[in-house]
Amino acid sequence: MAAVTNTNNLTGLARAMVNHGWLSEDDAEGVWKRASQSGDSFVTELIKGRRFKADQVAEFAAVSFGFPYLDLNAMDHESLPQGLLDPKLVQKRRVLALYLRGNKLYVATSDPTHLQALDEVKFQTGQTVEPVVVEDDKLGKLIEKAGEANDNTMAVLNAEDLNLDFADEESTAAQQDTGGIEIDDAPVVRYLQKIMLDAINIGASDIHFEPYEKFYRIRYRRDGILSEIAQPPMAIKDKVASRIKVLSRLDISEKRVPQDGRMKMVLSKNRAIDFRVSTLPTLYGEKIVMRILDPTSAQLGIEALGYEPFQKELLLNAVQRPYGMVLVTGPTGSGKTVSLYTCLNILNKPDVNISTAEDPAEIQLPGINQVNVNDKAGLTFSAALKSFLRQDPDVIMVGEIRDLETADIAIKAAQTGHMVMSTLHTNDAPGTLTRLLNMGVAPFNVASSVILITAQRLGRKLCSCKQSADIPQEALLAAGFTEEQLDGTWKPYKPVGCDICGGTGYKGRVGIYQVMPITDAMTRIILTGGNESDIADQARREGVLDLRQAGLLKVKSGLTSLEEVEAVTNI
Repeated sequence: MAAVTNTNNLTGLARAMVNHGWLSEDDAEGVWKRASQSGDSFVTELIKGRRFKADQVAEFAAVSFGFPYLDLNAMDHESLPQGLLDPKLVQKRRVLALYLRGNKLYVATSDPTHLQALDEVKFQTGQTVEPVVVEDDKLGKLIEKAGEANDNTMAVLNAEDLNLDFADEESTAAQQDTGGIEIDDAPVVRYLQKIMLDAINIGASDIHFEPYEKFYRIRYRRDGILSEIAQPPMAIKDKVASRIKVLSRLDISEKRVPQDGRMKMVLSKNRAIDFRVSTLPTLYGEKIVMRILDPTSAQLGIEALGYEPFQKELLLNAVQRPYGMVLVTGPTGSGKTVSLYTCLNILNKPDVNISTAEDPAEIQLPGINQVNVNDKAGLTFSAALKSFLRQDPDVIMVGEIRDLETADIAIKAAQTGHMVMSTLHTNDAPGTLTRLLNMGVAPFNVASSVILITAQRLGRKLCSCKQSADIPQEALLAAGFTEEQLDGTWKPYKPVGCDICGGTGYKGRVGIYQVMPITDAMTRIILTGGNESDIADQARREGVLDLRQAGLLKVKSGLTSLEEVEAVTNI
């Protein structure tokens, strides 16, 4: 074994090879010097000298430092994740993303001791980085192939899978107002179509296009969680934004104020997807968020939404009454609109006249008269409601009750023989009544019109790879389970992670609901000036489940995990 002398140059793999007698001190320093001059890595320069083969160095590195060793020839190169790492970082640091499991990114490298490279990957992706040792020559070929693919990504995207159409596109007129920007640049068009199609295929609910000072990223929101899927070149950000604005019929020359629009992607004769588009001026360009609106989500039926059987019965009984008000409450993205649309679909019959006022109409429902409110033109929620009442309606849906005027008209409609549905932003069902009172609605009007309130959240559903979780009984009791529920006939489950769910352990979402009918006892509390706490106590006495209790039933049935319920109910 060669003697070890004190030098500041040799670290990591080079130091290990010297210590194990694979290289002398002078030889190792010579390789380091040549690598610095050529700009190659230590391993690449070492193999160039033909003293060692690539597989010998890889096996040594894996064994010496305890990292897994992978033969890249056994990998399906087409399945490697795209867009996770900046191509410049891949080329400069000689690293390649292999696969992402949860928050762990497995990265191919021929030198697992190159900590600077791994730190840069971690900083760029925000993931925990796990190095996998591979042969340097095979890694180089794969990086070269990935670089060629990246250079030509825009031009060689497979158009066979992107034979799509955008309905009602006024492209000719829009192009005349582009100020010389090449909106119909074919590579950008195909790239945008691929991003949108991929989002639809994986079940994403939103696409975020975000420009920053030194990079441009695209993120999907899937099952309520945002994740980065690509960092395209900065040069295309303006073209992508312009293309989206053209398709959405927005003012392409206006970049100083937010704009809202929508577009439709026709996938086939029988299926089209709507996108609600919102632009926002930021420091480094326009951020664009596209909400994916799949009409099939409103046609799933109430059984698919996740109501408990007794909750479903209460809701159906309420919406099928001839008059009254049904309110749905919850934060943005909790599925309120889908719940309302599902109820409207149940009522949508030839002998029923249904009108909706929305901002904007998210999903188009045949047989229902949908109106987009337009505050600038004077078509507010209250103005639309007044018009509805002159059109002989049976059912009215108001997208959101935001002010006293809208609330008053909606309540009067509910009192005069119409079924009215709407949404509010409150934390739970009892708080909705207090919110109406705080708006200035008279207590007797609230008591005589509102017949049912449902509060809801969306929790992630466990994937089929779930496993039983060993949670102490004390922790289950502290979470809200009762002694009677912990009868030993069931076990909670926890997320694991597999290829189907992308390593998260969750796939899809399930609704968690608090369904509270307004009983005579609650009406008396409202009329006598009772507060939110009094209403909540009465609801509890009448057997109404709060959101936490409803979520725990989902845990008991194995649909979701206790951690997810605790996160979304936040009590």
